[in-house]
Amino acid sequence: MTAARSLPAVLAIPGAPTRIREHNRRTGRRLAVLDDDPTGSQAVHGVSVVTVLERSEYAAGLTAPGDTCFVLTNTRALDETQAVALNRSTAYGLYSLAVDTGATVEVVSRSDSTLRGHVHAEIEAIAGEHLAVIGRPVDGVLFCPAMIEAGRFTVDDVHFAVVDGVPTPVADTEFAKDKTFGYTSSNLREFIAERSGGAIAAADVRSLSLDDIRIGGPERVAEILGEVTGLGWVVVNCTSYADLEVVALGLQLAQDAGKTFLTRSGPSFVRALAGIEAKDLADIPIDRSRTPHGLIAVGSHVGLTTRQVREARQRGGLVEVELHVPALLDPSTAATQIDEVAARIIAALPHSDVLLCTSRDLVAVDNDPDASLNIARTVSSALVSVVEKARAARPAWVVAKGGITSHDLAVRGLGIRRATVAGQFLPGQISLFTPDEAPADVIGCAFVVFPGNVGGVDALAQVLDRLRTATARSN
Repeated sequence: MTAARSLPAVLAIPGAPTRIREHNRRTGRRLAVLDDDPTGSQAVHGVSVVTVLERSEYAAGLTAPGDTCFVLTNTRALDETQAVALNRSTAYGLYSLAVDTGATVEVVSRSDSTLRGHVHAEIEAIAGEHLAVIGRPVDGVLFCPAMIEAGRFTVDDVHFAVVDGVPTPVADTEFAKDKTFGYTSSNLREFIAERSGGAIAAADVRSLSLDDIRIGGPERVAEILGEVTGLGWVVVNCTSYADLEVVALGLQLAQDAGKTFLTRSGPSFVRALAGIEAKDLADIPIDRSRTPHGLIAVGSHVGLTTRQVREARQRGGLVEVELHVPALLDPSTAATQIDEVAARIIAALPHSDVLLCTSRDLVAVDNDPDASLNIARTVSSALVSVVEKARAARPAWVVAKGGITSHDLAVRGLGIRRATVAGQFLPGQISLFTPDEAPADVIGCAFVVFPGNVGGVDALAQVLDRLRTATARSN
């Protein structure tokens, strides 16, 4: 990766997060993060997550200057037309709230650190609403898919993912072969051109190089951003949070000079934009009135998830229940399958933790991304139904493995409307949500958002160990 040239030393600005936070408060800025699955908050803590697309909930999460609120849209589970419509309505709600209250709401379109999602279409939709409601066009888009803790970073405009300890251009990973959001370019300028269907030329995409960031500092970043107009895209190179903090400070300088930007990012840049500092998850609140066992619900089918499940099994103490995907796709057997699986979980939870998996054989339709997405929705809907029924056993905690799975279980399986991000089990990965507004039988149930594509092979086992320890201490 760095063999071709040596990189300049990282520019670490003392007190950068504090400066960023104070600037946001002083200028009245609130950060609204449209999260296309519920995993985007895994680099932050102490912020609100709203799962329903209602203006009253946006207002509750963005009450004070400097507030950050994640709004779960789950658009990665939708087709492009639906995703665009949902982004438009959500952006309209946020921008109209800003106009009516006199606040400044900055919108971040948060998506996958391995480049899956409706990258170009969602930004176009949000920018259109900004022009319609606020009355001025957006000058540019910062594109920063980094997730530093998981080894997803960008150097010389090429985006990498660490796979088995080796930095690998993302187009050479399994993520690029996604049935719905596959791609061929690791160079982010070329990726933007590819994802836009040719509407944007790679040569027209600007970038903030590591030289710009580490040698030029915030002033050089602001200078480059000051030249961007017409919804121009700008790639953000970075390998560390220090790089992202320099960019955030430079963006604030550009905003002070009158520029307007949207951001399309992975989880890490949100932390820098909000001025949030790293914090360990010291305490896992477990409600002692609940059943002293929990449920792991696995919907993700990426290879890493399969390996993590295998490792968690080695811990023992798990009753395993499987949802058979072919049976779920058959209308004559789907309902019976769901009822039987839910009954087994309810019977097991008073005595044991439960591992609920979908069958590991991936069912897909070749060259038909919409059909593959429909299969994913059907399976996710079945998981929701099972977990909704299993609430009767009052599990102490629920781990949702997979992005779409996490959203659907939070919103429909558990009925969570608003929650607080307590922190992460691993640095920058795997968030714990504490429900603030939810049905009575869900309040007090710790909810773990565990993406399909993060963590080492033993990450799920580590989370299980910590939840078991916390549960034992509370009883």
